[in-house]
Amino acid sequence: MLRATLLKLSESQGFANFVTSNAKTRRMARRFVAGETLDEAIAAARSCNEIGMMASLDYLGENVATTADAQNARDAYLEIFERISREKLNANVSCKLTQLGLDLSGEFCEGLLFSIVERAVGYENFLRVDMEGSIYTQRTVELVKCVRARNPAVGTVIQSCLYRSEADVQDLLAYGCRMRLCKGAYKESAEVAFPRKADVDGNYVNLMQLLLASGFYHGIATHDPKMIGATIRFAAAKQISKDDFEFQMLYGVRTDLQKRLVRDGYRLRIYIPYGKDWFPYFMRRLAERPANVGFFLRNFLR
Repeated sequence: MLRATLLKLSESQGFANFVTSNAKTRRMARRFVAGETLDEAIAAARSCNEIGMMASLDYLGENVATTADAQNARDAYLEIFERISREKLNANVSCKLTQLGLDLSGEFCEGLLFSIVERAVGYENFLRVDMEGSIYTQRTVELVKCVRARNPAVGTVIQSCLYRSEADVQDLLAYGCRMRLCKGAYKESAEVAFPRKADVDGNYVNLMQLLLASGFYHGIATHDPKMIGATIRFAAAKQISKDDFEFQMLYGVRTDLQKRLVRDGYRLRIYIPYGKDWFPYFMRRLAERPANVGFFLRNFLR
């Protein structure tokens, strides 16, 4: 119930105006968002690199209303790759297709996406296309496959909460596509997603095993110690090297686990979001874990 309420609030413009204009909530958001500028995100990525962690930078934004906004987002991503190269960071980039105009035109969005991937390969880097709500899943998979067929520097994300995800994994593996596995942070109906957490977790383990056994390099994104343990045990049982996959975690979440994985010799990438359009992302982080809500309330009431 709490998760559903928070996800519903993430769609409220009135609540967004309150949160983003309140100095206290803006400060609290900095736990999960590196800042509003690229310079701040670059600094966060550098800090991660200095303690043995890789990074993935994400310029926050989604569901743009005009082609000009989508082109501005494209330009921001081109600049991120240039800065990563100039600063010699161990980092790649993540983006959302609705920020690149998917709601406006699939063909237009594909053109912008391909131009970003071309920039990525020019810098010997990689672009990860984030997965949004289930109404975008099919279009995201198809666009990624189209671009991946022309350029290998692109991958996407699979959400274990969705019934369709195993079929999507098999489909994308046929294209040699690298994937990030996560549980999913969007409110979905029982028609398309597992309503029970135990089933989401069970599907996560199943998909993790499919990905690690595929021979391609994938990202296992989780803060759940049980999922981390299942991944470590499966990799050890199948003699999969620690260098053949990576764990991924969110900026500001479970830093204790982050440090432990690095100390144990695992590859770890931190997802670092930045930008002024941070409200929807912030609300999804609160919805994911009760501890995040507790952090918010304690600091707000203080």
